Order: sequence, then structure tokens, then C-alpha cells
Amino acid sequence: MSQVPTWLFGVPLAGAIAAVAYRLRALSPSGAVAAVATGALAVAAGWSWGVVLIAYFVSSSLLSRFRASRKERLTGGRLEKTGPRDVTQVLANGGAFTLAAIGYRLNPDPLWQALGAGALGASAADTWATEIGTLARAMPRSILDWRPVETGTSGGITPEGLGAGMAGAGFVALAAWLARWPGAAAVAALVGGTVGCLLDSVIGASLQARRWCATCEANTEQRIHRCGAVTTVTGGMRWLDNDGVNAIATIGGALFGATAANYF
Repeated sequence: MSQVPTWLFGVPLAGAIAAVAYRLRALSPSGAVAAVATGALAVAAGWSWGVVLIAYFVSSSLLSRFRASRKERLTGGRLEKTGPRDVTQVLANGGAFTLAAIGYRLNPDPLWQALGAGALGASAADTWATEIGTLARAMPRSILDWRPVETGTSGGITPEGLGAGMAGAGFVALAAWLARWPGAAAVAALVGGTVGCLLDSVIGASLQARRWCATCEANTEQRIHRCGAVTTVTGGMRWLDNDGVNAIATIGGALFGATAANYF
């Protein structure tokens, strides 16, 4: 009897997890569909890929729900997206990892594991840094010029956020190690995650579109502010939003992580 393809098990498993996440409002309908596809492709590369992805997703979802109402009040309508993650957010954060899983499926080279670990480490680091850093008591400071910025401003960093980001990268490194991936993959997660998180902040502060709501006289990332007014671009690249920054950071994390792993 021929062996049953792992992806046949991956689809219902990813579907069940996505369904729970949807009921808990961690994913939107489009985000749930994207999560099923991502999860199935990860499992197709091997069960260990699914384990690492699930560990990342569960930890990130729990942190997103932690004191969510307080974080919403602190950011004051500045963030582009709040609430359940949609398809664009899922792909921006998990797309590079998924591509690495496909690469490993086609050619089981440890390099793909290093790339996947670096990408997921960067995504976890950014998520952990954002969710914990938002709750910091001290005012965030711009990573570019160290000036104080409002909570929720892209490129704003805090000691708590930086520490949480490194912890997030370390968490993915631990998950990769427990999944019995090569030690180089754990190094990739730690290095790629840390570098990717910093890269996200630098690009967010310099190139991401910055907007202004004239009605509320407030800085924001939203094209349509929560008051209903259309915002105007005051800086950065008009087309580059937070999802684009996250995608660039995860790709950077994958490349930096794999390069570091090459010397391990």
C-alpha cells in the first residue's frame, strides 16, 4: 500500500485550527482560508514544519489577545489594521515560511529549514515586540533619531518591545530545536528574527506611508480614519503599508538567518 501524502492530513488539521482561530476572532474569513492553505503546505513538507508553524501561530495569537482592549486605547486609531488577521496579513507574515516549506518539499535541503526558521523568527519577533512594547510605560522612541513618538507609531521602539522581540525569535528557535531541525535552523531563527524585527522598525519609520487625519488632527496609518475621514499621505512611500513592511522584514529575516546559519 502506498503511503498517504501528509498534506491529506494537513488540510483537516489546518482547517480545525483555523476554525478555532476564527471563532476566537484571531482570523477573518479570508485569513482563515489563507491559514488553511499555509498550514496544509507546511505539513506537506513534513510534520515538523507544521509543529513549528502551529507553535508560532498559537503564541502570536495569545499575545495579540493579551490586554487587547488596553492596547486598542493606547494606539488610538493609529494602526492600519486591528482585530482578526485577514488574508494579506497571513501571507505577509507567513508567505516566506510557506515558500521555504514548498522548497523543502521539492528538495529536502537543510537550507530551506534555515530560510523558513529565519522568516518565522522575524514574524514572531515583530509580533511579540509589538504586542508587548505597546504596553510599555515609557514613551516609544523612533529607531531612526531616538525622538519620542506616540504609542503605535511604526518604527517606535521600547526596551520592553526589543526584549520581547528577541524572546519571540528565541521561541521559534526553541520550537525548531524541539522539532529536531538542524541546529543551524535554530541559529537562523534567532539571528534572522532579531535582524528582521529591527529591519521592520527601520523600514516602518523611514519608508512606510505616513498619513494624517485633518478632522481628528492625528497621525495614522489608516487610509480611512476611524472617524470616517479620508487621510492624506504626509511621508514615506504611498504604496507601502504595514503588510508590505512585514513581508519585507520576513524575507530579510529569512536571508539574514540563512546566511548566519551557513557559518554555524
